[in-house]
Amino acid sequence: MGYQQGLSGLAASSNDLDVIGNNIANANTVGFKQSTAQFADVYANTIATAVGNQIGLGASLSTVQQDFSQGTITTTGQALDVAINGNGFFQMSSNGTVTYSRNGVFQLDKNGYITDATGHDLMGYAADATGVINTAATVPLKVPTTNIAPLATSSITAQLNLNAQATAPTSSTFDPSNSNSYSYSTSITGYDSLGGTQQVNLYFVQNSTGSAEVYAVNGGTTTDMGTMAFDSSGNLTGTTDASTGTATSQLGQFQLNITPTDGAANQTITVDFTGTTQYGGTSGVNNLTQNGYASGSLSNFSIGSDGTITGNYSNGQTMALGQITLANFNNPNGLLNLGGNQFQETSASGVAQVSTPGSTNHGTLTGGAEEASNVDLTNQLVDLITAQRNYQANAQTIKTQQTVDQTLLQM
Repeated sequence: MGYQQGLSGLAASSNDLDVIGNNIANANTVGFKQSTAQFADVYANTIATAVGNQIGLGASLSTVQQDFSQGTITTTGQALDVAINGNGFFQMSSNGTVTYSRNGVFQLDKNGYITDATGHDLMGYAADATGVINTAATVPLKVPTTNIAPLATSSITAQLNLNAQATAPTSSTFDPSNSNSYSYSTSITGYDSLGGTQQVNLYFVQNSTGSAEVYAVNGGTTTDMGTMAFDSSGNLTGTTDASTGTATSQLGQFQLNITPTDGAANQTITVDFTGTTQYGGTSGVNNLTQNGYASGSLSNFSIGSDGTITGNYSNGQTMALGQITLANFNNPNGLLNLGGNQFQETSASGVAQVSTPGSTNHGTLTGGAEEASNVDLTNQLVDLITAQRNYQANAQTIKTQQTVDQTLLQM
């Protein structure tokens, strides 16, 4: 029994206490992963061939191993709180230096970039102005505050029933201001290339049994689009273009040309009446839709399980703003712990495997939530007592050796 063994034991126990104390201190740190001190015995180097009489010189700290097991995921309701469920790390960047973290509490800086509390930028795949995600390389993610561009209406879908028993209009000349000159009417609002509204009013004139003329009025301009023909079962069987007198290229479809007065580009709208019927009974609309929309501002956004950041706009549209990526490593314990919930890649960890959440061995994301520390306080307090007892026992080793030395000195 000697001082060397006792001192090494005290140092080992002290290191163990430090690791346990650090775990307890970070029990409420988001994304924190607890550590365990691992020790190894120490023997003197010798050239002797006999091994049965070796006496150890104590213990040494061999490594501090982190436990990357899953922490509890709790809901916060904050749009930029993101929890990783499974393997992987968020890829962060600070002035070009790439680090990795499990802390998914983010915020927007003054320029719209997604950052953590210390200013590290969250990395991922960017999306262009149309919402198409570019997976060529990861870049700092930014939430654009500009309005989404409008989409000019290019098609109108109208499914109606035109009363087969309706009488022909008493006025033989169509006039949208004269209700006696048409049998039924409806309207829909479309959009031009600037996002301006374009009101399209549709009028139907019962020509004879099984035939109806279709008119469209926009901005005071009246267009005779053509004729719809129905069979004895009330099904649409033919459409004739008014300008050519021939059948339309597609059954049920007419072309309507609009010239906006707000400086927007001229547009051609396909008006599709496929599914329109002529049954006995009240005329009415079964379906009336168009594919355009006005410009819209960003109302809010959400983060999906695959990392896609989806923006919701005031015009009712949604669009991808980017996609968060995750980095995984063959040996996470080989990462260098930089503090502040940041890790750095090393040769021991292996190269970062960057991919979208949910792919291969990468975990998924939960938006509006955070991953709690995986520290088990009950176990840590028990380990703390054990480490304290170990420290006391090693101190007793030194005390005993001191007593032996004192006995020798008194001989």
